[in-house]
Amino acid sequence: MKTRLLRLSALIALAYAPTIVIAANADATGVTTEPTIGVNNTDAPAASGANNVTNNNANSAPSAAVPVTTTAPISQITVTAGRLDRARNSISVETGSSIYRIGPKEIAALPQGDDTSFNQVLLQAPGVAQDSFGQLHVRGDHANLQYRLNGILLPESISGFGQTLDTRFVNNISFLTGALPAQYGYRTAGVVNVQTKTGEDGNGGDIGVQFGSNHTQEITGDVRGSTDNFSYYINGAFDANDLGIENTTGASTAIHDRTLQNKAFGYFSYILNPDTRVSLILGNSDNRFQIPNIPGQTPTYQLAGAPADYQSADLDERQRETTRYGILALQGSINSQLDYQIAAFSRYTKTSFDPDDIGDLMFTGVASKVVRTGLANGLQADGSYKLNDSHTIRSGVAYTRETLNNSTDALTFPADSDGNQLSTTPFAINESDQKTTDQIGVYLQDEWKLTDKLTMNYGARADWVNAYVKANQFSPRIGFVYQMTPSTTFHAGYAKYFTPPASELIAASTVTNFNGTTNASPSSQNGAVQAESSDYFDAGVNQQLTQHLTLGLDAYYKKVKNLLDEGQFGSALLYTPFNYAQGKIYGLELTLNYHKDNLSAYFNLARATAMGKDIISSQYNFDQAELDYISNHWVHLDHDQRLSASAGMSYLWRGTTYSTDALFGSGLRSGFANTDHLPAYTVVNVGASHVFTESPIGKVTARFNVTNLFDRVYEIRDGTGIGVGAPQYGQRRGFYVAMSKAF
Repeated sequence: MKTRLLRLSALIALAYAPTIVIAANADATGVTTEPTIGVNNTDAPAASGANNVTNNNANSAPSAAVPVTTTAPISQITVTAGRLDRARNSISVETGSSIYRIGPKEIAALPQGDDTSFNQVLLQAPGVAQDSFGQLHVRGDHANLQYRLNGILLPESISGFGQTLDTRFVNNISFLTGALPAQYGYRTAGVVNVQTKTGEDGNGGDIGVQFGSNHTQEITGDVRGSTDNFSYYINGAFDANDLGIENTTGASTAIHDRTLQNKAFGYFSYILNPDTRVSLILGNSDNRFQIPNIPGQTPTYQLAGAPADYQSADLDERQRETTRYGILALQGSINSQLDYQIAAFSRYTKTSFDPDDIGDLMFTGVASKVVRTGLANGLQADGSYKLNDSHTIRSGVAYTRETLNNSTDALTFPADSDGNQLSTTPFAINESDQKTTDQIGVYLQDEWKLTDKLTMNYGARADWVNAYVKANQFSPRIGFVYQMTPSTTFHAGYAKYFTPPASELIAASTVTNFNGTTNASPSSQNGAVQAESSDYFDAGVNQQLTQHLTLGLDAYYKKVKNLLDEGQFGSALLYTPFNYAQGKIYGLELTLNYHKDNLSAYFNLARATAMGKDIISSQYNFDQAELDYISNHWVHLDHDQRLSASAGMSYLWRGTTYSTDALFGSGLRSGFANTDHLPAYTVVNVGASHVFTESPIGKVTARFNVTNLFDRVYEIRDGTGIGVGAPQYGQRRGFYVAMSKAF
């Protein structure tokens, strides 16, 4: 065991480079007390004093019990850690929000199990629409998600966390949307709080492999354990396949789409005394992508010395993304009345894009090598004080400072005022800048139990940001939960939101530098990107229809000033923020889940509308005709999908779990000013898994699954629309086999 631990610890240490951190709101109490997927819970957690009506068995795929050998010290650690977990969870409040929980049994019941990518797991929640390159849109917002590990905020990475976090180290997920309490700021479309696995359940581990379509080869491993007051969990994964980014054609295989991905994660915890714990989280993700090509394109420009019939299928563009993070956490409880967390965190992120100089110049008139890095360090402190049986006071502060470095080395051709190429010899334009940003937020709130059935959480937060834009806002929040009957719960809330633009996405490019070139912008306007301010209203009901069937309904409306959106305006898979002067987003959500004996099922349906008017920043990325039209018309946002649905079912029969899930989308927007939309699609996946407990090599889990069972050709993007770079298609049918060995 010591040898395995040392080897995996060395892997984490080699993968992690930046500064360390302190934090404190960590993992959940355990799967038996966590509500599960399909539960659109509208209450505060039971630990916080509000009524918590959830179906803890909803949509839980049955699984065989795994015997765990423990000793008295390990059992004592588990009990103490569980009590500290409950105290730590009481710091967070969910009153008035819509809550969707995904537990370990639900992840295991997915056709790909814990081999499912993290963003695909989140697609099982209501109101989530998929986009290309792992992006998710929740309730009509572009990305705008905040990610937390054990309650601690992770600063955004340049590429987002959909490709960074690994499902294998997830114990459970709490997904909050709607009118959020005051402790949640900045990214407010949804809060993804991941409770990580720990080593407090006994010594052991797993090693696994997966292989299948698109030359998929994957090796994973983890190890966990406890000794005295110390526990650890370490995970590592290597993945290689030929479908790293969505295919640019509808073919079964993509051209030039190889990816190599390495991920590592470690959680270490030490109990100082029965009321105090210190923990350390380290994580690393290093992903390399080839950019897939579109065959049959005709060169637009001529390059001296290059063949006129240069093939677009031969382009060799590549992108590399690195994200490293660390969290050092101190958490404790005083007299069972005051719970606190003190956190320091660090995140390093880097994205580099390497062009194909010849091909990019001939097809687009510019070849740009782009490098962006960001190092963020911050502090987070939160506390919860139980004043009396009716009032629980919570407050906190968070501060983040980030240093950003952007550089672009471009080759382009001289051109006349009409954009006609004047020379076949390119020249270089080099741009770079550095920016240090500061972000601080404070909040104060009171959870007031007005009666045995009615709970109100009210408070406010104040935020300041000093980056490419300087802005601040005072944001009141209020939420109610009313337990009308033991089976019926209503919730409602209002939140004032403040959302600054993602500073790491703002490019160093200067519009005038490319005047008189084949890369000249269609517009000379370049208004500064502004922080978004919005008023958000949310209301819903959670109804236990029968002992086995739960229903949730939710409605929301968001009125926005300086609506933030993002677009891909170059060859690199990097997104650039811009603002609409006004925005409005509204919708309805329905969720159902069922669990009885060996059968579990869920169904989610969402209807959403997201619209904006008058682009007021980064206008140089848009044609003047679109700018003129949008200035006088409400237009759909490019990620506005009218209907989204997800469904799944699992059944345990004679020791084998059979599962299926499906996603439906009515199509993202396309065409001039997003006036059109892509065709609707439905994708069905199936899988089967079996645990062999008496194999010659011990306990082995085998899994077989089929992705896109009916081999549907569906287009996520067609290359048109506001801020859309290239066509992208969903994965065609794929077959996968996975095996894991427990030790």
